[in-house]
Amino acid sequence: MTAAASPARLRLAVGGVVQGVGFRPFVHRLATELGLAGWVANSPQGVLLEVEGPRGVVEAFARRLRAERPPQSVITSCEATWLDATGRNGFVIRPSDPAGAATALVLPDIATCRECRRELFDPANRRFRYPFINCTHCGPRFSLLEALPYDRPNTTMRGFRLCAECRAEYENPRDRRFHAQPNACPRCGPRLELWDAGGAALFGGDDALRAAAQALRRGRIVAVKGVGGFHLMVDARNAAAVARLRERKRRGAKPFAVLFPDLAAVRGVCEVSELEARLLESPEAPIVLLARRPETVSAGIADAVAPGNPNLGVLLPSNPLHLLLLAELGFPVVATSGNLSDEPLCTDEREALARLCGIADLWLVHDRPIARPVDDSIVRVMLDRELVLRRARGYAPLPVRVTSDGWRVAGDEVGHMAQPVTPHSSPATILAVGAHLKNTVALAVGENAFLSQHLGDLETEPAHAAFRRAAADLPRLYAATPEIVVADSHPDYLSTRLAEELAARDGGPRLVRVQHHLAHALACLAENEVALPALGVAWDGTGYGEDGTIWGGEFFRVTPSSVERVASLRSFPLPGGDAAAREPRRAALGLLQEAAGTGVEWAVPLQPVVGRWFAAREAAWVRAALARGVNAPRCSSMGRLFDAVAALLGLRGRNEFEGQAAMELEFAAAGIGAVDGYELPLVAGPSVPVLDWEPVLRGLAADQATRVPVGVRAARFHEALAAAVVTVARATGENRVALSGGCFQNRRLTERTVARLRGAGIAVYWHQRVPPNDGGVALGQVVAARRSGLMSPITVIL
Repeated sequence: MTAAASPARLRLAVGGVVQGVGFRPFVHRLATELGLAGWVANSPQGVLLEVEGPRGVVEAFARRLRAERPPQSVITSCEATWLDATGRNGFVIRPSDPAGAATALVLPDIATCRECRRELFDPANRRFRYPFINCTHCGPRFSLLEALPYDRPNTTMRGFRLCAECRAEYENPRDRRFHAQPNACPRCGPRLELWDAGGAALFGGDDALRAAAQALRRGRIVAVKGVGGFHLMVDARNAAAVARLRERKRRGAKPFAVLFPDLAAVRGVCEVSELEARLLESPEAPIVLLARRPETVSAGIADAVAPGNPNLGVLLPSNPLHLLLLAELGFPVVATSGNLSDEPLCTDEREALARLCGIADLWLVHDRPIARPVDDSIVRVMLDRELVLRRARGYAPLPVRVTSDGWRVAGDEVGHMAQPVTPHSSPATILAVGAHLKNTVALAVGENAFLSQHLGDLETEPAHAAFRRAAADLPRLYAATPEIVVADSHPDYLSTRLAEELAARDGGPRLVRVQHHLAHALACLAENEVALPALGVAWDGTGYGEDGTIWGGEFFRVTPSSVERVASLRSFPLPGGDAAAREPRRAALGLLQEAAGTGVEWAVPLQPVVGRWFAAREAAWVRAALARGVNAPRCSSMGRLFDAVAALLGLRGRNEFEGQAAMELEFAAAGIGAVDGYELPLVAGPSVPVLDWEPVLRGLAADQATRVPVGVRAARFHEALAAAVVTVARATGENRVALSGGCFQNRRLTERTVARLRGAGIAVYWHQRVPPNDGGVALGQVVAARRSGLMSPITVIL
């Protein structure tokens, strides 16, 4: 007998995204096709299987397993063990094995697949117009999973008893719905109802959907329970209805997202590139920021949807309920998170009835419970690739790989990893609690850092409570006990206080604090697997600095074993402290007051602009407080510099939502071609070299005096910042640069910085699937905790 024909048994432990994607039926079909015996089962670690037969055929099975895997699956590990053959006959799918640590990758909620869409609108299909249709290729996952392994008893679908037909599909390995855990039909699955403000059911089933559509046509606001929570919907063409929603939700001027019936409708309003179209129609189905067509800035969409904004946040229906509703309507609707501003997303219909009372007119609800809130993700295409700005549905909780044995070292072509600062035979389990704004949490188990869905700002008690639930949810889901809890170094963040509370418990995890901007830089370096040493740039609005001031314009040199803060933005006072984040006029006055020591004759043209934002007596009070140093903390924040420049250009003195002034500064520069930037030199500072913003003010004043168009001035400011990154990279001798922080959500800043660095022969990296804003901080906290040499305090070099 040849070696290829000799009997053999192969056991495979497959890790990755292999549950809820049709992996076991795929294994069954492949083994049966090849005539192999054995079994396959889910486990908390992924999928376990054995195949037995002629060795050559078994080897062919192993090769095809990777090559022909289901499209939504991801294989991250495949441990093989060759064993003696047992003479087994037949191939079976075994019940799941609950033993062992939970390390399987949970699949995010994914959009309705093409086959289910076809069945949804097929009058001959038994699921015609059924708003909960799904299969192993699509539908809810993370939002209904309560424990691993991913089996129906561990989901919120366990209360729905399968009918005979659905049971037959569920148990048939050759069926597309084999072990599709949310499988259901109109006979045995969840049902729709339309409620009034008192919770009385007005209609049920398809009648409820049609009545909700009719209410939207009449300009009413409908709270719609989807996959991961509620949306508030209203006709996007109806200016009065949109204004009413904005007022009731206390939304201010912050843009609303718009749900369109199909891609053709989107193209009628916005410019859509090939990549943007693919993202809109992808399984992740995020909100995509698109540029409006110049000739149709307001065509078909009420101005109040995104006032003064040349972009529109657009999404397509991603679940069968939305598909049916938009097909019924045929026009776009606002689809904003079902909550009051600064509060968490509503997930339960009774909770929504109470919390959204006074906002919604009607509630379109269903009885499938939601295990955790999962909001819409937000993506922007930048430099021909996607940049995730809010990581939630479609992306969370897929992990980022964080190796346990150190960083890849520059010049190491074979990917050998440097020795870590503190070697770990088995890496510690880490819970990172993130930042205060745009919060996410992360759980590191082995080499995987599982990032939670976007949780939002911890500004209210309901938001704080939702954050605490999420911080407990990830470890519970993965049956993990954190050995280390990582928090921001800011002592007053609510996330930091939770970390302190956990660490204070008997037998609790060890507490580690990581400086905010260092976490930003490390997140970008880790996501892109950048070889070290490298320069990390972290520009945002605020973060607690190691010297007790507010940082936000920072540069770090990161090596495999250390980190150094090598440069910063020149600091300036923020009159009113936190109030300056809401009022860009204050940052502008702080800059001008700081520059007064060098003489302000050059600033005369700017004084009338500042005067627009202050009454004379108020300006005098603020200047007096600055002179005495009262409530005027110093900052090196690039975000506040953006605010100040926006105010000095006359764009905005007060923000109605976070980042509004900076956004308007970006919009002002849109369409302006190549320009020379203002001077932003690197000069000696009190501790590290600093980028001196005073020449920028001088340039702004000179251009104001000669009436250079505002757009050109805005473009020159962006160009100055892009050139400054090159200046620091050259000064430090680093030829790899990573860009992170909320400022790099700005398309012009990022694109010009990347172009400048590439032009200087410097490799540049920026975020892709981890947000550059504070939504990425938890990942950076994990990275720092894994490498003790990168934790606070930061080494400062002169």
